[in-house]
Order: sequence, then structure tokens, then C-alpha cells
Amino acid sequence: MTQDMPTPDRPLRIGTRGSPLALAQAHETRARLMAAHDLPEAAFEIVVIKVTGDQVLDKALKEIGGKGLFTREIEEALIDGGIDIAVHSMKDMPVEQPAGLVIDCYLPREDVRDAFVSPSAAGIADLPQGAIVGSSSLRRRAQLAHRRPDLQLVEFRGNVQTRLRKLEDGVAVATFLAMAGLNRLGMADVARGPIDPEEMLPAVAQGAIGVERRVADDRVAAMLAAIHHRDTGLRLDAERGFLAELDGSCETPIAGLALLDDGEVWLRGEILRPDGSEAVADEIRGPAAEGAALGRDLARRLLGRAGVLRLALRPVAAGVRAEACRGSSGPRGRRRP
Repeated sequence: MTQDMPTPDRPLRIGTRGSPLALAQAHETRARLMAAHDLPEAAFEIVVIKVTGDQVLDKALKEIGGKGLFTREIEEALIDGGIDIAVHSMKDMPVEQPAGLVIDCYLPREDVRDAFVSPSAAGIADLPQGAIVGSSSLRRRAQLAHRRPDLQLVEFRGNVQTRLRKLEDGVAVATFLAMAGLNRLGMADVARGPIDPEEMLPAVAQGAIGVERRVADDRVAAMLAAIHHRDTGLRLDAERGFLAELDGSCETPIAGLALLDDGEVWLRGEILRPDGSEAVADEIRGPAAEGAALGRDLARRLLGRAGVLRLALRPVAAGVRAEACRGSSGPRGRRRP
């Protein structure tokens, strides 16, 4: 394997979006690979790829093609050989990859909780009647509407820095971010505090970084195996199995969180109407090695109880995901045109 290791003359190319958080995740991946294989920083090249989702900020994602706009160009570069690996926030990722690509490496998971951010309110309960709250996440908006139907919810797209500026400009009095992202940016103090999952169940795979590669690239597969975090992989198996079985549209608010406990996985899941008027939630426990099957079982259980939500769970093309999904650009499992 030594002779196949990247060098400053033949660096491993790491593809990423250009936001500060995406770059922080790419740098963490690089640092872990450097430590695992005793390689210099010069043996890696960070390749920033401009994606459509980062360039159109004045429209909701569902109006411009969905959250797949955050991954499409990066995956095309990986398929075409322009990069060797791609680093993703796993809550952005569909449950199926395009043909020829695979995600089988996860870094240790960060804080899964949502963060409440406001210059004036200490928490959701402290928001005044009718307050304006900004979020681009369909899940968060539905959960908030379910608990506080009096609030006014407005679209709030952009990276962490953009959304903080919108708060400063008075577009809204509060918003939500992921604690994982704030921690990775060294900005945890921005949050008034984390929101307990009992109050707001997070997105599927929130806080997890996944590294995507070409299926046939054995050299990269061996390198990534050294930094794969097994426990994170087991938790995501359950959560993404849950999401895959729901196969909801990109207008379906879905939340899910798996925890490990003495060889078992404890998975909680929730489906809501987009307007927050109704919600169903349940949980399941079982052997961690059977996480994907448990996730599917929990999804079927919720679907059996979700007759009132069938309009929210309207059929879509196979492979299109929900939130963890705020959108997708089309059916998965093959290269997009």
C-alpha cells in the first residue's frame, strides 16, 4: 500500500463545497487521513467545487431543484475523475448514490442537536406570540409549527454566516442551526443553547460527515477504512434505513435519531405534515448489527399509523429522499444527465 500513497507530486484530491463549514469538514478529513497514514499536508489537495445550491439564495430549494443541488456537481467531478473523494454533510445526502459511487466511511459524529439562535430570546418557549422565525429546513419549520402554531415562519437560506447576518438585519428574531456545524466552526457560543432531542428530534444523519469514493478505487477504499468510525456507521445504518423505507418526497418533514447502548441501537423517528398540524412518532430497539432492518421496521410502523399524513407522504420516483432531505434533483442510483 505504501507505494500507492499520495505524495506532493500526486496528491489525493478532496472535493468539497466552498462554504466555511464545508471547508472545515474537508480539513478534518484531511487531518484524519494525514494522522492515520503519516502523510504530509502537501500530499492532499482541497478542490472547491461551486454548486448551484450555494449560488441561488433568493429562492426556496424546492423551487430550484432541491437539495441535490448541493451534491450534484461534486459527484459528477468524482465520477469524471476530477477528484478522488468527496466530503459531505450526511444530512444532505440521499440514501442511494449514483452508479459507481459509494459512501462507506464516516467520521466520528459531532453533536446531533439543533441549536437555538436568537439575539433576544433564550429559547423556543421565550419567543413572543407571533414572532418571526427563519429557517429553510422543512423539518424544523414543521416541528416548530406543531409546537408553536402562533409563530410566523419565513424562508432563511444561506450558510451559517449568511443566516447570522439576516438575524442582525432583523429579518427574523430567531433561527436554528446545527450544533455540529457551530462546533466545527468554533462558533458554539453563537447558540443560546442546544435543543434537547425530546423537544426537537434532529434530521436523519445530522452531525455526521461522510466520505464518498468511486466503488472501483481500491487504493482510496483502503485509505478511508483507516479513518472510518464504526459506531457512527452503525447509527447511520439505522437512520438511513428508516429514511430509505419512507422514500418520502422532498416536501416531507422527517426526523430520526439512533443511539447505541450496550450492543443495541435505539432509534426514534417522526413524520409530520409540512404545516405542522399533525405528527406521528415512535421508537424501536434491537441489535446494532441489524440497524438498517430496524430502521425499515420503524418506518413501516409509522406509515401504518400515518393515515392522516398520507397527503404529506405523496408518492414520488423511487430513490428520491426526504429531509434529512430538503430536496433532490431527481432519481438516484444512476448518473444524472
